[in-house]
Amino acid sequence: MHSDLEQLLILQDREQKIRQIGIEIETVPLRRKSLEAQLAASKASVEVLKQRARQVEMDRKKLELDVGTRTETISRLKTQQYQTRKNDEFQAIGHEIERYENEIRKIEDDELELMVLADKIKADLAEEEKKAAAVRESVARQTADLDEKSKALESQLQELSKERSELAGKIDEDLLAWFERLFESKGDAAVVGLEHGVCTGCHMKVTTATASQVKAAREIVSCENCGRILYDAE
Repeated sequence: MHSDLEQLLILQDREQKIRQIGIEIETVPLRRKSLEAQLAASKASVEVLKQRARQVEMDRKKLELDVGTRTETISRLKTQQYQTRKNDEFQAIGHEIERYENEIRKIEDDELELMVLADKIKADLAEEEKKAAAVRESVARQTADLDEKSKALESQLQELSKERSELAGKIDEDLLAWFERLFESKGDAAVVGLEHGVCTGCHMKVTTATASQVKAAREIVSCENCGRILYDAE
């Protein structure tokens, strides 16, 4: 193999690793946002149940006040009933008292339903808070792992970038520029093997002359189809 090709292959390996690490580093903020979203959703679920519990308690207290108001009204009506001497007025007040008593029974039924609902919400809230605690623990652990991974990736990137610079310094400037243009445009590899006369980059067969030049390894040869630099992989 041509000595320059050996250097280019090593450089390409570092470039590919740098690119891969760069992609991984770019996913870190997205992963953080995903974890933050999980945490926010968990908190929101708990807050919804807490709000429902508060609303049910407010509704129940309102019903208590309604019962109290009607009880006071019944007491006042009974006093009026005892004081009246007119039979029709006595009966009319009696009907009013009966109406308020029916309303109280209805309100007390509604209040009982709210109490049952409050107990259910309380149980649901306890379960949701348990889940939220598990989510917080999981998110905290994953965030810590993500921090460690981020540090490791940055360290690897610095090391690879240093190696890449050292390697690039040993390669002819024109050849390096050619390689970099290819690597950037192809997005995967600038230097690829030639197997049985086929370029492993574009999977197209090269001419016999090109294949012979590659096997001779006396010069840098490129694929006439895709432009990638070729080396003999057989």
